[in-house]
Amino acid sequence: MRHQNMLRLSLLCFCFVALQASAQDAPSGSSRSAKKVAKRERINQMLKAEEEGAMNFRKQWMMGPRLNSDGWSAYFEWGKQKTAYKANWYLIEFGEKKAINERKSSTFASGLFLGRPLVYGKQNVFFQTKFGFGQQYLIGGKSNKNGVAVMAVYGGGLSLGLLKPYYIEKFDPRSNEVTDIRWQNNQSFNDTLFLDQSTQATSSGLFKGLNEIKIRPGVFAKTGLRFDWARFNETITALECGVNVEYYPQEIAIMVNNGTRRLFANFYVSLNFGRRR
Repeated sequence: MRHQNMLRLSLLCFCFVALQASAQDAPSGSSRSAKKVAKRERINQMLKAEEEGAMNFRKQWMMGPRLNSDGWSAYFEWGKQKTAYKANWYLIEFGEKKAINERKSSTFASGLFLGRPLVYGKQNVFFQTKFGFGQQYLIGGKSNKNGVAVMAVYGGGLSLGLLKPYYIEKFDPRSNEVTDIRWQNNQSFNDTLFLDQSTQATSSGLFKGLNEIKIRPGVFAKTGLRFDWARFNETITALECGVNVEYYPQEIAIMVNNGTRRLFANFYVSLNFGRRR
């Protein structure tokens, strides 16, 4: 009798343990099933988006030259996709801003070029390094591999302006030798000599005045359209055009007779080359 009772007790314990194990496995199995359903749904959404022309990627990068209506620049941009139609981008850009009336001239003698070309009346060289953030929004995707994707881009950020004095090499009658001079805005003899076009002169070169650079921080905002005609979504070959606006709290002078400015606006066109993955 005792053995029968022990056997019954063992069977009851085994059944209890089995029920507990099955109860613990049930949520795990349902959790795995829910994950499979969610994954299948995401895949279906991605396939549907691709059929509608959307570009699916995790990250992308691009770089290229940019021609502005008031200068030039080169940039590097990288981004992450947030949805099938929207991606965030981060920008580093370096360029130079020029005045609309800048004209380079060269000195010639007997058909031979003498010295570096210069811009008469140029007071400062104005460089900018931009750090920006924005978004890219897909307006129209590629209907096929030979189509063109159209995207709106918008954003802004910080612009670190670098103002470098513009030096020229010119013969100084006071010392009877060629010297480097710049615009000083103090109505001195150097200023008169600086603007005197009857005396031959050349540019002192890009590196002259680097130790006198002044920092001019500011902000910028941009918006435009990007047209990507690359055959495959993994590569980027695009043309971008748009408008850029910059503001600097301190006055910026580029040419002697142009006055100073704080607000700059330009149109730009850029070529974009990169990859997605």
